[in-house]
Amino acid sequence: MERIDNLFHSYANTSLGMIDPEGIETLCSDMEVDHTDVRILMLAWKMKAEKQGYFTLEEWRRGMKALRADTVSKLRKALPELEKEVKRPSNFEDFYSYSFCYCLTEEKQKSIDIESICQLLDLVLGSHFRAQVDYFIEYLKIQSDYKVINMDQWMGFFRFCNEWLKFPVLATTLSLAEKIEEYK
Repeated sequence: MERIDNLFHSYANTSLGMIDPEGIETLCSDMEVDHTDVRILMLAWKMKAEKQGYFTLEEWRRGMKALRADTVSKLRKALPELEKEVKRPSNFEDFYSYSFCYCLTEEKQKSIDIESICQLLDLVLGSHFRAQVDYFIEYLKIQSDYKVINMDQWMGFFRFCNEWLKFPVLATTLSLAEKIEEYK
């Protein structure tokens, strides 16, 4: 535990008592991982981090113990296994849901603006459902009815993508907009 704590303190902002966005960027640099890499969001999920861009000591300990990492090198080596863990269907829905909640940065915030949602969709779901995500992002950017997306809509799109896989014939018969309207 001491090594985990020492690693935490090497990145923590001493006045805040937690790792802040600058510390996370330094950690990413030391791991040779871009701070926008989805694996950093996966790391936050593993820690059960509550505030975007910040890791508390308790969150850090939780994640590092689970990953059996007490050095930057061990943490970097743990990322591929973490990625496999997140991609398991039993975990992915939880990660997908977490990613939305993690992006709620204001108290009592319940929705996320379209531009941010488009980036988050691409980051979190793009590798699983590339065509659907691309079409949905395109739709979100040209439509004018929605300015924000809430958690129900976020999870609805995930369910929609999973249902789409069960009915491949739909892909040849309806446009994405028609499918979305039918799914509502």
